Amino acid sequence: MSLSSNPTGGRLPRQVADAHVDALVALDPVVGTFLGVAGSSDRLPDFSPQGREAVAGLARTTLRQLAEAEAAPGADDTAERRCARLLRERLTAELAVDEAGEGLRAVANLGSPLHQVRDAFTLTPMETDEDWAAIARRLRAVPDALAGYRASLEAGLARALPAGPRQVAAVVGQLTEWVGADRSFFADLTDPGPERLRDELTKAAAVATGALADLRDWLRDGYAPAVEGAPDVVGRERYVRLARHHNGADLDLDEAYAYGWSEFHRLLAEMRTEAERVLPGAGTPWEALAWCDRHGEAVEGVEETRQWLQALMDDTIDRLDGTHFELAERVRRVESHIAPRGSAAAPYYTEPSLDFSRPGRTWLPTMGQTRFPVYDLVTTWYHEGVPGHHLQLAQWAHVADRLSRYQTTVACVGANAEGWALYAERLMDELGFLTDPERRLGYLDAQMMRAVRVVVDIGVHLELEIPGDSPFHPGERWTPGLAQEFLGRHTSRPADYVESEITRYLGMPGQAIGYKLGERVWLTGREAARARHGADFDLKAWHMAALSQGSLGLDDLLAELSAL
Repeated sequence: MSLSSNPTGGRLPRQVADAHVDALVALDPVVGTFLGVAGSSDRLPDFSPQGREAVAGLARTTLRQLAEAEAAPGADDTAERRCARLLRERLTAELAVDEAGEGLRAVANLGSPLHQVRDAFTLTPMETDEDWAAIARRLRAVPDALAGYRASLEAGLARALPAGPRQVAAVVGQLTEWVGADRSFFADLTDPGPERLRDELTKAAAVATGALADLRDWLRDGYAPAVEGAPDVVGRERYVRLARHHNGADLDLDEAYAYGWSEFHRLLAEMRTEAERVLPGAGTPWEALAWCDRHGEAVEGVEETRQWLQALMDDTIDRLDGTHFELAERVRRVESHIAPRGSAAAPYYTEPSLDFSRPGRTWLPTMGQTRFPVYDLVTTWYHEGVPGHHLQLAQWAHVADRLSRYQTTVACVGANAEGWALYAERLMDELGFLTDPERRLGYLDAQMMRAVRVVVDIGVHLELEIPGDSPFHPGERWTPGLAQEFLGRHTSRPADYVESEITRYLGMPGQAIGYKLGERVWLTGREAARARHGADFDLKAWHMAALSQGSLGLDDLLAELSAL
């Protein structure tokens, strides 16, 4: 890695940041798997209170080292300054969450330590016999990892830090699906393994599956009764802390709530116009989308849909590269996959390893479906794949040697990445890729869901009043039940998806607002840069500069985008 060095011998911020990554991988081998670090594939993290304290202790040590590095000659270099700012902001936000005990109540239908364990296996290399031997060792590590996770939850109960009952019920359901009635997630995972390791893989999968079943039974029979009656919402104090962590900014939550409502009204008017093009006389946009579900363009078959999505991403890359982006060959590679059973309902993306031996991948949860309307697939894959998450996160990996591994991997600020992906959807509309009425209505539907997320995520957790000009329960205060009904009325997604979404918002407070608030920062920064350059503004050059600066929180991102 060609990072600048201090001639006096002291480390500069980027070197401190990358030393932090090395130390973090030693504590958390799942991070190592995501990064493609050799030697990480046979271990799992310590999720116990002691393991969590080791990670927090590392953060405190790194912050002390950063203060020394910032005083060294050369630390005022632009690249060093940007990295230092991110490192301090991220570690401070992480420590605030940790010190409040959030890790001791981390039960959620997405993004919990339990999900980190499962996701580690979906990204572990599976090419050689040694890869499979490492998987077997990692499978045998599952009981200890889940025991540590349980110990943290028990410590949370002792400190009166309960998880929400809705999260517990959702996770028990997920674990039941992972354990399976006949075959488990781990049994399916090990099926392609080599015959000479068959016996060991089968036994190791059974050990890991037994640990899942034990955790499920404890959550259902022990933890759930202990948290019965606990609130599913977090209140303003916790929400402020968690929103800071997800967004990298000190947000004016009341202004953000009002912005969410303004976007709701704007999008609703635009959707009504587009719906008339799809189905003249439709009473609501969602009537028109329901017609699309039954009669519109669709892809039939799970494998056929995977292939269709791959072709969509490949074609989009071909059409954008050289015109609106300048892509390295390895960034052009992205794979379409079907998500493993038991996933949450939303599609997702996993970034490439730093050496690109594992490419970026999109994942489609089928939820038992075999027919997929195109109006929903297109804009979702512009978001998850190209030009959304894949172009940003793969470009970060591509320039990691010029920045730091920290800036381009573990320090990803959710609102930055989700904001870019939502900007990418809008960019494709601006570039004329969504002229078909069904596909454009699908794009607006996806935008509407992100506006609704701002409204209900802030509204429910802060128990705010619904404004008087709302078409839905004006003057009442938000509850999870009202949020689910509101989202259900203003999205084309089926009821099980809507329920999973609301559970997700309740389990990850402050995360769902980052899409729309992040998009606003990307748009505002682009317009500020355009105003600075005038007729000389080059959108392709701006895109590549913006995508090559690594992660930043929203406050810092706006300043950097505006100055490009």
